[in-house]
Amino acid sequence: MVKHASDPRVQAFIFRLVKLEAGYVDNPHDKGGRTKWGITERVAREHGYKGKMRDLPQTIAREIYLQTYWIKPRIADISIISPDIAWEVFEAGVNLGSGTGIKFLQRALNAFNKMGSVYEDLKVDGVCGSKTLNALQSYFEFRKEKAECVLLKALNCLQGSYYIELAEARETDENFVFGWIHKRISLRNDDNWS
Repeated sequence: MVKHASDPRVQAFIFRLVKLEAGYVDNPHDKGGRTKWGITERVAREHGYKGKMRDLPQTIAREIYLQTYWIKPRIADISIISPDIAWEVFEAGVNLGSGTGIKFLQRALNAFNKMGSVYEDLKVDGVCGSKTLNALQSYFEFRKEKAECVLLKALNCLQGSYYIELAEARETDENFVFGWIHKRISLRNDDNWS
């Protein structure tokens, strides 16, 4: 179970994100604007940070990750069922908005429910409530040993497709799409998977 902030696995997930997002970025083509440790200026200000973004301490970034992207969207509850699925949803949520990772999970679960015979279709709303958690548990019970691997593939497919669609819709995102896919879409046998 990976639930509490003091859990070493939660801290490892956050460390992994900080490493992925390393440093300060201020690219005029990036809609996120000034960013440090993967935390946008808007999000930092919402959490009371008043200093220069270049100076945002890693400790504040880590606390934002924990409170806003782990605890608030209930990723800890997903981690009870599968820490690896929790990581995928958490990481996508940090990069694309916390509800987006959960929407990917809900869409995949809907596609894998055998026309509603395993569990009812979920509302794809980006909220990790009891219906989403129950569907995830039912999915694991039904699909058994292949459940996690296939769901991880589906989540990566959805996230990768999302990045391509961003670049297709906004030409300046072509500056970033290669890096997004390189850093964010992981296969169990590649260097990004740990």
